[in-house]
Amino acid sequence: MTLLTHWPLAGLRLTTPRLELRLPDLEELAALASLAADGVHDPDVQPFTVAWTDATPEVRARSVVQYHWSRWSDWRPGNWELNLVVLRDGVVVGTQGVSGRDFGICREVATGSWLGRAYQGQGLGTEMRTAVLQLAFTGLGAKEAASGAFAHNAASRAVSRKLGYREDGIERHSVRGEAAVMHRLRLTAEQWEPRIPVQMAGLTQCLPWFGLEGGPGSGA
Repeated sequence: MTLLTHWPLAGLRLTTPRLELRLPDLEELAALASLAADGVHDPDVQPFTVAWTDATPEVRARSVVQYHWSRWSDWRPGNWELNLVVLRDGVVVGTQGVSGRDFGICREVATGSWLGRAYQGQGLGTEMRTAVLQLAFTGLGAKEAASGAFAHNAASRAVSRKLGYREDGIERHSVRGEAAVMHRLRLTAEQWEPRIPVQMAGLTQCLPWFGLEGGPGSGA
């Protein structure tokens, strides 16, 4: 028996021309936490609905570790959140998540991500989201993918435009005690056209963990 017997998600790998995405081991999780401690955005703005980055560097780092552990322990086939570490040439550069609620029935996913500041502006955000969208649409048979970004988060919205998302309305949030407008975005399987190759390994064993007992075309 190995860890993969009980936790096949540990064997899931997504690779693109520059990146590898997988569940982090403990050393990689520590590297991701250190990356968060160093800062992931301009401190004058808050791009997240949960202001976890407003904490001290030590608390930011600890929250990253605890959040990943909590998502692992709370995993259910009907309610899951896959948070992958993103590596370039073996170096941790950020994290990319994809989640589904009642996925076997609803076939909708949501995504979220962040990069260390030293790795932003290099097209990596587009590449890593492409990887999980290919997993969702081709590997899992998703019908739609939802995302969102505040009006001031030009970088995230630019990635969504590149990947073919369309506007899906707005919603208002309280951020740092002030109202902020979130632009909702949506991408359908019919609109999805990956522009780079994405290789997936270790997926078959994981399908029941995503609520897909018979494969990507099956129900819950």
